[in-house]
Amino acid sequence: MAETESGPVRLQAWLARAGVASRRAAERLILEGRVSVNGSVVTELGTKVGPGDAVLFDGKRLSLEERKRYILLNKPAGLLSAMSDPEGRPLAVDLLKPEVEERVYNVGRLDQWSAGLLLFTNDGELASLLGHPSGGIEKEYEVETDLDLPDDFLPAFLRGIVVEGIRYAALRAARTGPRSARIVLVEGKNREIRRVLAARNLRALSLRRVRIGPLAIGDLAEGAHRELSPAEVAALYAAASRKD
Repeated sequence: MAETESGPVRLQAWLARAGVASRRAAERLILEGRVSVNGSVVTELGTKVGPGDAVLFDGKRLSLEERKRYILLNKPAGLLSAMSDPEGRPLAVDLLKPEVEERVYNVGRLDQWSAGLLLFTNDGELASLLGHPSGGIEKEYEVETDLDLPDDFLPAFLRGIVVEGIRYAALRAARTGPRSARIVLVEGKNREIRRVLAARNLRALSLRRVRIGPLAIGDLAEGAHRELSPAEVAALYAAASRKD
């Protein structure tokens, strides 16, 4: 049945909510006769659907509840990567509303004062794959520090630095300025870069994640979000499923 929360809606809007296509593209699909409602092919744009209606696209039954969402957010610093907070602090997920109606969850975390790429989805399988310790998904960061980076800092981070009995090691690291660097991690331990910097009496003035596996933040504005393309979702699955 074509579930909606506010009664009947135009078929093209319903198709867009189900993730088939944008509203404009959905209009073309209807005009091409590729959509049926309750067993009848629909070719008029004025058709509305509501609870109890069966909608098929190219012969496949659709449901709003089955729609998987994959959202890339450029999180500003200061927002929590959590679904709720007892202290009432601002949440990154609130930036997705009202455009994203489904209940999505952040995959992994960025600490409150870190910015950059944060992935949200309601696809539990992908979230599990990305979060598994054996996944080996690369995460790339840009960091700017309060003091010049010592010459031996990045080489030591590549070899491994032990802080309070825990070993932290970068996969790759390159200086981009006297007080800045790009660092690639795979283990994703909590506050890894900040802990290693603090062990060398350094502090991150800014820390920004710019890539997760094949996903790069690109020119997405801070605070903005976008839907992943099917190709990007497939690339994430491939990267998360690969065991070297």
